[in-house]
Amino acid sequence: MIVNQPEDDIAELATRLRAFIDDEVIPVESVLAKEDEVAHNMLGHLRSRAKELGLWALGHPADVGGRGVPFLGFVFLNEVIGRSEFGQLAVGSVSMQDTLMLHKHGTEEQKQRWIPPIVAGEFLPSVGLTEPDTAGSDPTLIETCAELDDDTWVINGHKWFTSGVADAGYCSVFARTEPDSTPRHSRISAIIVPTDTPGFEIVRSIPTMGHDPSDHYEIRLTDVRVPSANLLGERGKGFVVAQDRLGPGRIFHCMRWLGQAQRAFELMCERANTRYVHGSLLAEKGEIHRYIAESAAQIHAARLMTLDAARVMDTGEEARIQIGLVKFWGARMLHDVVDRAIQVHGALGLTSDTPLERMYRQARYARVYDGPDEVHRMSTARRLLRDPGAAPWL
Repeated sequence: MIVNQPEDDIAELATRLRAFIDDEVIPVESVLAKEDEVAHNMLGHLRSRAKELGLWALGHPADVGGRGVPFLGFVFLNEVIGRSEFGQLAVGSVSMQDTLMLHKHGTEEQKQRWIPPIVAGEFLPSVGLTEPDTAGSDPTLIETCAELDDDTWVINGHKWFTSGVADAGYCSVFARTEPDSTPRHSRISAIIVPTDTPGFEIVRSIPTMGHDPSDHYEIRLTDVRVPSANLLGERGKGFVVAQDRLGPGRIFHCMRWLGQAQRAFELMCERANTRYVHGSLLAEKGEIHRYIAESAAQIHAARLMTLDAARVMDTGEEARIQIGLVKFWGARMLHDVVDRAIQVHGALGLTSDTPLERMYRQARYARVYDGPDEVHRMSTARRLLRDPGAAPWL
C-alpha cells in the first residue's frame, strides 16, 4: 500500500534532497563517471549518506521498507534527483520500477526473496526484454523461448541492452512460452532468472555514446534451467507485466529529465549573465533572450505534463495517453534545452569542464530507450483517434 505524503513533508524532503544532490553528489560527478574502484567506493559512501539523511528509497512502497511517496509527490523529488545523472544511484531510486513490478505481479515467495535486498541496495535487478535481431519497441516479436520440462523452465535466447545485469541479483527474462496459434499479445511470459544460473552468460558490455564499457550488456541464455515457480505473473501475460514496468519507468525518466533540463537552464543563464562579447553581455542579446524564454516554456510545459501523468497514475489508472505525450515531449525538451545551453557556452560547452557535453549525450538516449519517440507518437495518436474524448484536457 502506498501512503499519502503531506505537501509540507514533500517540500521538506525536496529541500533536503536538493542540498544532498547539489552539495555532495554533483561535486564528485567526475569521480563517479570513471566507473572504477574509486567510483564504486564513492558511490557506496553516497548511499550511506543518503540513508543517514533519510533520503533513501523514497518512492519504494512503504510495506517493503520504502518511504511510500506516491507518483505525484515523487515528481517533486525525482526532478531534484535528476539534477545529477548519478542521483538515482545515490538515493536508491534506480530500481523502483522493478520493485513496483514485483510488488504487483510477484508471488509472496518472490517478493520476500527479492524485494528486501533491492530496497536495501544490496543488489540491483535487471530486465531481459530487448533483443538484437528484433524491434525492441514491439515485445511481441521476442524470439527467446522458454519450455517447461516437468517443473523446470528451460530458456534459450539472446538479449542485449540488459542494463545493469553485471551487478544484478536476477534478470526478469521475457520469453515466448506459448505456441504461434496463441494471440500475439499472449505468447510471452516473464521469468525470474538469478544471474548465477548455469548457462546465463554476459557476453560483453556494449560500447555506447561516450561509454566504453557501458552499463548496457549483451547476454546469452543457453539451456538455462530455473524452477517453474520463477514465473513472474501469469503465464502468457508477459506483455502485461512488461507494460506495468515500462509505464512507471517512462514517467520516472520524465521526472529526472526535468532536473537535468533545469540544471542546464541554470548554467545557461549564469553563462549569459557573465559572458561579455561584441560590446555587451550575452544576456543583452535578442537571440539569447529567445533561448532563455523557449527553454523556460518547454521545461514548464513538460513539468505540468509530468505532474498530470503522475496525478492520473495515483488514481490507479494506466495514464497511457499522458505518459505517451510526455515521453516524446520531455525527450525533445531535454535535448533542446541542453543544446541551447551548449550553444551559449560556445567552445567551453563542448569540453568536460562543464557537465553539458555529458548531459547532451545522455539526452540523446532519451529519444530511444523505453520506446522511441516515433512509437509513442504513433500509439498516442491512435488512441486519440479512436476516442478524441480521451484527450487529457477533457
